[in-house]
Amino acid sequence: MPLSSTNKAPLHEQKKREDYNNHRKRKTNENQVSPSSLHLHKKFRDDAEFGTMCDGQRRANFSALTSPSNGLHKNVSPLMNSKPGSTKKLIIKNFKEKPKLPDNYQEQTWEKLKESVQAIHNSTAITSSLEELYQAVENMCSHKMAVALYDQLKVVCEQHVKMNVNQFLVDSIDSEQFLKMMDACWQDHCRQMIMIRSIFLFLDRTYVLQNSSIPSIWDMGLELFRQHIISNRVVQGRCVDGLLLLIERERNGEAVDRQLLKSLLRMLSDLQIYQNAFEVKFLEATESLYALEGQRLMQERDVPEYLGHVEKRLNEESERLLHYLDQSTKKSLVACVEKQLIEKHLSALLQKGLDLLLEQNRTNDLTLLYQLFSRVKDGLKELCTGTAAYIKKTGRLYVVNPEDDQEKDKDLVQQLLDFKDKMDTIIAVCFQKNEKFVNAMKESFEHFINQRQNKPAELIAKYVDFKLRAGNKEATEEELERLLDKIMVLFRFIHGKDVFEAFYKKDLAKRLLVGKSASVDAEKSMLSKLKQECGGGFTSKLEGMFKDMELSKDIMLAFKQHMQDRQSPGHIDLTVNILTMGYWPTYLPMEVHLPAEMIKFQEIFKKFYLGKHSGRKLQWQSTLGHCVLKAKFNVGSKELQVSLFQTLCLLMFNDGGEFSFEDIKQATAIEEGELKRTLQSLACGKARVLSKIPKGKDIDNKDRFIYNGDFKHKLFRIKINQIQMKETQEENTNTTERVFQDRQYQVDAAIVRIMKTRKTLTHNLLISELYNQLKFPVKPSDLKKRIESLIDRDYMERDKDNSNTYHYVA
Repeated sequence: MPLSSTNKAPLHEQKKREDYNNHRKRKTNENQVSPSSLHLHKKFRDDAEFGTMCDGQRRANFSALTSPSNGLHKNVSPLMNSKPGSTKKLIIKNFKEKPKLPDNYQEQTWEKLKESVQAIHNSTAITSSLEELYQAVENMCSHKMAVALYDQLKVVCEQHVKMNVNQFLVDSIDSEQFLKMMDACWQDHCRQMIMIRSIFLFLDRTYVLQNSSIPSIWDMGLELFRQHIISNRVVQGRCVDGLLLLIERERNGEAVDRQLLKSLLRMLSDLQIYQNAFEVKFLEATESLYALEGQRLMQERDVPEYLGHVEKRLNEESERLLHYLDQSTKKSLVACVEKQLIEKHLSALLQKGLDLLLEQNRTNDLTLLYQLFSRVKDGLKELCTGTAAYIKKTGRLYVVNPEDDQEKDKDLVQQLLDFKDKMDTIIAVCFQKNEKFVNAMKESFEHFINQRQNKPAELIAKYVDFKLRAGNKEATEEELERLLDKIMVLFRFIHGKDVFEAFYKKDLAKRLLVGKSASVDAEKSMLSKLKQECGGGFTSKLEGMFKDMELSKDIMLAFKQHMQDRQSPGHIDLTVNILTMGYWPTYLPMEVHLPAEMIKFQEIFKKFYLGKHSGRKLQWQSTLGHCVLKAKFNVGSKELQVSLFQTLCLLMFNDGGEFSFEDIKQATAIEEGELKRTLQSLACGKARVLSKIPKGKDIDNKDRFIYNGDFKHKLFRIKINQIQMKETQEENTNTTERVFQDRQYQVDAAIVRIMKTRKTLTHNLLISELYNQLKFPVKPSDLKKRIESLIDRDYMERDKDNSNTYHYVA
């Protein structure tokens, strides 16, 4: 917009400009221009342009001017009329008269700008063009009118904002209508301030930018809205209450205008009152809501339903944060929900539902429980403690058997393996393999499995025996290997590993001697696992048993070659296993009356063996012998696989058809109890090759027995139950007693070893050292007895002045 009237410049001024333009054209063709010339050139150009604008002329297009050379246009080379290294200077002079603004310019221009601002506020058409208005602002700023212009603009905007507050003080409008009015007012205000700022942009980018204490036009608009509308106590209260009411309705399941919420909350955030005006009240309302809801639902719903509700609430709040709440509220809001719905009910949730969830193996609910508990302080710690308590309580029910129920003990190991698999799955899937839960499970298993001393170790050994027998067709080699790995996990938990060793050795001996091992590879694999777990000392005797069996095979090959040139007595075959006494379990020798052919064969082998190994002594164990007999029945011939005692009883019927109990006892010299069990297996079992008179399941001293010629069986070779394969209560007791005896020797050796090293030691320190060295559970009273025994045997003595101190006796 021109700054002055349309008066034309005098002719002498036009002539002066033409001379200048011609001179400038020539100058631009020069090769070099000094910096000072450039400076003057720029200054003169600015002055010329300003003067032209003042005189109402169009701005000169200096680049289009050509030199007046007789009307001809030529392209002059920049190298013409220039000498190498020469520099020319240009002297430019300012106008003689400085341009002036009209006296009423500021008032007239402001009136035009004011009308435009008011038109924007009233949403009416602006009479002047935006370019013209922008140029007016630029001109006023260029002539040091910016301060007044800014203040005048602020006054006009403030008057408009003050007028808008009255519409919000009417009581008759409802909450939602109020919020919509507020949103409309805010949107209008923002749109108006953007329009106004675009007109006054030059003011915003010069005067405001150069004065840091003065807010920008946009910030000024925000401050006016905050000061005169939203800071009004009534307006702010109704606005925040309306927002809280909408959010509460949404939490109760109603559909609300989320866009309205988003817009108004952004307004509060832009006005920088979001936290003080809204967030504090919002969090208080949230806390109150969820506190009451948590208490009510804990009583009404079971744990899985409650956990699902908590997850739902957390997801809903996350959606609110995503759609309309400010992100600064996220941490406080989530913490509030977690505290009221989870943290305050940790103990109640665990007591009410954890055991049930674990018992029913509800992995989805347990996973959700873990995820929710991990969100709050001490949540996982409480869950870990609760899980450990459940494991101990459940495991103790499996292990403890106050009534000594044999059937319950029979299933114990399988139940423990299943329970361990179940807890492993829960911890891996639901508890994310958390190391604290894994350690808690191990401690819990070790705790409950040793609540009943020695018995679990015995039952684990028997379970291994059952799985490694040849009759077990349930599993492939890979499955058997995995099962042995699981059994080793239980084995690590038991304290009485020496009890396991004793029973395992006894059962292994039976499997090896009777040839009933399912797989030599599986046996050696189990032995390797035990060695890796407990060391070479633990398995040295077991390894010796395998060596004996290998050596026995070699000896029998040599013996058969030796017998090739001789005739076997009675046309029978003899197989002998040579057992090293220190490796194998202790067997009580039982003298029985053997047939003459057997005795003669024993003597031949004894002479053969001692001829190769002088200085050794052979002791025949008749209780471990077994035979294969050929028998003839009415239906045809059969082969009977029986024990030596069964063999002695059956061979008598080659010489007679009927014998009394006393006759058999006198002829065989078998111990009475053993003989009753043997005859019971032959006459009362599934394969009744003998008939008992009178009939019955039990054997009496007055019973008589006859050969059952009518015996029938679908198999040719029949295995009659071998009594020595079944463990009697007496054998069990003897094994346990041997373990306790071995423990006494270990305790004595440990005491002597410690005292020999320390020389003098108090009672408490000695007991502490013993507990560190001994690998099996032992009572303090038992240790005291062993100390007294060593004192009596002069391995150590009490101090004369202090009876609580011991000295080693060399």
